[in-house]
Amino acid sequence: MEVGREMFIIEHLPALVIAIPLLAAFIAPLLKRFGKHAVSVWSILNLSIVECLVIVLGYRVIKDGIQSYAIGASIPSLLSPNGLPVRIILEVDAISSFMGLTSISIILLACIYSACFMKKYKSVERYYSLLLLMAAGIMGMAFTGDMFNMFVFLEVLSISSAGLIAFYAYKGEAIEAAFKYLVISSISALMVLFAIALLYGQYGLLNIAALGAAFRFTILDKIALALLVSAFVMKCGAVPLHMWVADAYGEAPAPISASLVVASQISLYALFRICFTLFGLLPAIQIIAWFIILFGLASMFVGVTMAMPQKDIKRLMAYHAISQTGYMLLGVGVGLAVINDINALNAFGIAAMEGGIFHIINHAMYKGLLFLVAGAIIYRTGTKNLNEMGGLGNRMPITAVLFLIGMLSITGLPPFNGFASKLIIYESVFLFNPILSVVAMIVSILTLASFVKVFYSAFTGQEQSKYKDVKEIPAIMLVPLLILAFLIILFGLFPGIILKLLVKPAVQALLDRAGYIGVVV
Repeated sequence: MEVGREMFIIEHLPALVIAIPLLAAFIAPLLKRFGKHAVSVWSILNLSIVECLVIVLGYRVIKDGIQSYAIGASIPSLLSPNGLPVRIILEVDAISSFMGLTSISIILLACIYSACFMKKYKSVERYYSLLLLMAAGIMGMAFTGDMFNMFVFLEVLSISSAGLIAFYAYKGEAIEAAFKYLVISSISALMVLFAIALLYGQYGLLNIAALGAAFRFTILDKIALALLVSAFVMKCGAVPLHMWVADAYGEAPAPISASLVVASQISLYALFRICFTLFGLLPAIQIIAWFIILFGLASMFVGVTMAMPQKDIKRLMAYHAISQTGYMLLGVGVGLAVINDINALNAFGIAAMEGGIFHIINHAMYKGLLFLVAGAIIYRTGTKNLNEMGGLGNRMPITAVLFLIGMLSITGLPPFNGFASKLIIYESVFLFNPILSVVAMIVSILTLASFVKVFYSAFTGQEQSKYKDVKEIPAIMLVPLLILAFLIILFGLFPGIILKLLVKPAVQALLDRAGYIGVVV
């Protein structure tokens, strides 16, 4: 009996990692009658189960190859114009497992942090319900092999994120930020839907693998590519479509700001999946690659320069999130630019992609840590204004050390994880174009200057008398911060192991277009 249950779970893993948080989200409000604590425990429990299942699923992918899961019964008479069965297919490879593991880990830690951070607010059952919906949307986008369902899960993610951004509904700024996010999300969703319509109208297919095999590279294909790239660049918060990021990250509760980082990164994943798997052999893909590189450069430079004058600690970190997204776009963009040149791809393209993909998980960790530290400061002081802080290092020494770890990592200093991924990007991109690498290094120097100012303003300097009773945050809030700090140091000290176990398989999966298509076709 136990063996049968285990086999059932293993067989249905791709569906379970989506279904569990989705079902849990609708049950969470019903637990209100048992108290706020019951809702938070329920959410942490379900996200922990999903985390374990994602790890098992990732192990199966590494061991046995791509995992394909068809939802629904096979109806022989129900065929597409190309003769393929009409089924909703989940297709999990190493890159989607990588993104799923990164995302659910940050959301789980944010949920644990929320157990104390959010307990003073009413209607927390709505908060946890939306957080679980966000997790379901992210897992769906990571594991779907179907274009239309990618759109559906994108909408689930967008609506839940908007609700969480507007959680402080008594603040006009939060409502404004949520409205901006909804407008951007609606525009991007319409672009994705129109692109899907163009592809379906030509090929009668929605499955990503089947579409990739059927492409004739028509003018409509190129229009669809432009629409999809624009939509996902908008959703990942890259310049020049970054206008929502500072407001959304700045006004959302701190654990949601950390979760929005991975929500943006899943759109980045969708962009990479579209470019490499769906359109990878299209001649125009190298033009798109250069646009991605330029988006990356603009994001790095504009993000860091906009961050430097900020006085609001969370808005400052939001602009740095834009800047760090640029490194991922730069690394993977360089790989895409040389995808049809085998010699160049082997020389530096793969290394650039490894740096960009490695930076995704590194950024999720150190930016998650920094947002949670910002939340800890706000939790104890009640202010986001750096000019109203000072001397908190004496009152919150552990938080100060944790902030220092995140700060040194985001600026790319050894022995932290940010250094490991940025060094790979610097070296590989230099072989492609030295100017791009120099710009990336200058941005890191400016990032260091900006965060030195933050550290001085918040933790050193003259101690404010009104904060004389401030003390360290509760232990349950410190646990996620300590875990993230440990992982940051671990990934920085042993980058070779992380590259071998997580990053290289993810990059190879992204490059293996034929393998992804072959599983279905």
